[in-house]
Amino acid sequence: MNILNLFKVSLKAVANNKMRSFLSMLGIIIGVGAVIVMMAIGQGSKESIRKELSTMGTNLLTIRPGADMRGGVRQDPSAMQTLKMADYERIVREKKFVTKVSPEVTASGQAIYGNNNTNTSLYGESTDYLDIKQWDIEKGECFTEEDVKKASKKVVVGATIVKELFGDHDPIGKTVRFKSIPMTVIGVLKSKGYNSWGMDQDNVMIAPYTTVMKRIAAQTWFSSIVCSAVTEELSDAAIEELTQMLRDNHKLKGEAVDDFTIRSQAEMMETMSSTMDTVTIILVVAAAFSLLVAGIGIMNIMLVSVTERTKEIGLRMAVGATGATISLQFLIESVLISITGGLLGILFGIGLSSLAPLVGMPSSVPAWAIVVSFLVCVLIGVAFGYIPALKAARMDPIEAIRHE
Repeated sequence: MNILNLFKVSLKAVANNKMRSFLSMLGIIIGVGAVIVMMAIGQGSKESIRKELSTMGTNLLTIRPGADMRGGVRQDPSAMQTLKMADYERIVREKKFVTKVSPEVTASGQAIYGNNNTNTSLYGESTDYLDIKQWDIEKGECFTEEDVKKASKKVVVGATIVKELFGDHDPIGKTVRFKSIPMTVIGVLKSKGYNSWGMDQDNVMIAPYTTVMKRIAAQTWFSSIVCSAVTEELSDAAIEELTQMLRDNHKLKGEAVDDFTIRSQAEMMETMSSTMDTVTIILVVAAAFSLLVAGIGIMNIMLVSVTERTKEIGLRMAVGATGATISLQFLIESVLISITGGLLGILFGIGLSSLAPLVGMPSSVPAWAIVVSFLVCVLIGVAFGYIPALKAARMDPIEAIRHE
């Protein structure tokens, strides 16, 4: 049995029926291309989300009010008022594994300058907030600790606010009204653009938290408290430290349930990655069904080929070819069709993936996806070529020669 000769005979047989061979490959090309694209978009989206979350600081910790049961009804966490000034002050005073802290109060409304207006969100923060979120000032300056103490009506605005309210004019020193409260613009934030959830991160105003609490929201509690752990590795230690402080402040004893939640950026990144992995798997499985259909198509074409070449098979057996040789020849033909289609499908998939960013979709083709796709094509060629090869090997040479 000469493998090289068998390979040449198989290659010639495939080449003699170019159109039929191409149509057999087409299903593989589309299937592999679809799988590559799905994997690339899934991987790209995951990397994009991780990159976006990491720009906020991988050691970011967020404390929010927790749900509570009142009269047998679970309350909405956003309506809870469990985070107080005493909690913030104690964290600032006793922190060991936390470097920076900012209490957060939010309000939504309309910002107005002259004849221009836009709907936006106003965040009340401390002077540590921009460092915690790794956000830079592009023009002007941030408010100071003195401004926080005096609840000064000063505000730092995002690029979208500048565009909507001031156009090409310099906003520094101008007065913006938010819910009828005049506030002086002292700084402009560096643009961050839209995040992965389609939210405009530049449509924001940031003022001292005391200003928002006293002059706008008229409340004594915080929506949340954001902190930075000393390092990402010490995030768990910081969470334990913060948990103990808050439980003591809220007089939670023994097995009493926390009335707050603390989430780390690493935990959020892990959750988002897990979600994206699940979505990617679903998309890949859906695309993989086309490979199954393509495999069935190859088997069908090979069965037709065996029938058409019955006399040829009989003659080869008559001059000494064994059943194993005949079987291997048709198996090689099947694998050739599958592998060629797979390679073209990989190129097709990579090409489509490279175009994904043009329509706003992140894309990154993992090397293992290419390797797996190639191996799957080999497996399809063997699996779906086996039955036709077996049929050819089991032919009776005399009956085959008599076949018309």
